Amino acid sequence: MKVREKGITIGKLPSGVKNCITDVEGVMVGHVTMDFPLDSAGDEYACTGVTAILPHKGNLFKEKVTAASYVINGFGKTTGLVQVNELGVLESPIMLTNTFAVPAVTQGTLEYMLAGNPEIGDTTGTINIVVGECNDSYLNSIRLFPVKPEHAIDAIQNASEHRAEEGAVGAGKGMICFGYKGGIGSSSRMVEEYTIGCLVLTNFGKKEELLRFRNSERSALSETSDGSIIIVLATDAPLSDRQLQRIAKRCGIGLGRTGSHFSHGSGDIVIAFSTAHKIAHFSDEVTEIRKQLREDHPIINQLFAAAAEAAEEAIFNSLSQANTTKGRAGRIVHHIDLLKEE
Repeated sequence: MKVREKGITIGKLPSGVKNCITDVEGVMVGHVTMDFPLDSAGDEYACTGVTAILPHKGNLFKEKVTAASYVINGFGKTTGLVQVNELGVLESPIMLTNTFAVPAVTQGTLEYMLAGNPEIGDTTGTINIVVGECNDSYLNSIRLFPVKPEHAIDAIQNASEHRAEEGAVGAGKGMICFGYKGGIGSSSRMVEEYTIGCLVLTNFGKKEELLRFRNSERSALSETSDGSIIIVLATDAPLSDRQLQRIAKRCGIGLGRTGSHFSHGSGDIVIAFSTAHKIAHFSDEVTEIRKQLREDHPIINQLFAAAAEAAEEAIFNSLSQANTTKGRAGRIVHHIDLLKEE
């Protein structure tokens, strides 16, 4: 159950109908979740997965969307963000997985995109695949590479506009947040006629840092690292890539409100896109005309607030929706009830 459904209200702006990134029209989310032993003793375990976020239903290579990224702290192993920030467009699904699965997910996503676009790498340029990651090695046998390229393809093909599954699913299956079970979380905000949606992959924090809703003196799992989070922000507001990056920065406010201080070893990365415009890959036109919001209009400040609120609530939804999970070496990470004193 989402935190809002438990009576916890974060921020002042209204959420969308689904309170999910898929409230942004056309955006789709798909998961592949892996939960099975890799040896007869059960010491090695696949507790991981893949999550795909598609900006729209069409051909993402031929109809690109405006995009940007922002690195809050760069201890991460993403692919594709250099070109996103250079050109200001996204031309593939945004894929999320575990750290060591980035090459396999990149390959699978590339295979999927090549199958639908035979001209890529032949009669036109190559394609920029975007993959983000967090380290799930406490619960998942990451060194055994359970994620394969076909799992990325399945996640893309599973994508829908329904309210996305959250918690210990997809890329979030093996993730830990504030020492409790984390994973995938999502939320949305409405700003006049526009929607901002956020999806997070949470894998950061210690138990003592979770101060907003609880007060726990127990120490965090010693085996966990500083942790990471990938934040995906979607909107239908007409924004330039530079404006998107400005809004993406405000997700760090929501992350900080949960108790994170962006540790030395954390990969805290935001990937943002707008569906307001589709940029054709093939065109003979010399110029193009786009609308974008004026930055001196009050709506920009509302979008800043929406990004912060949606990111914060999405993080708590990742905790609220996650179930107690068992992984490799018999390790167990427990669900937290944000309203119950323990």
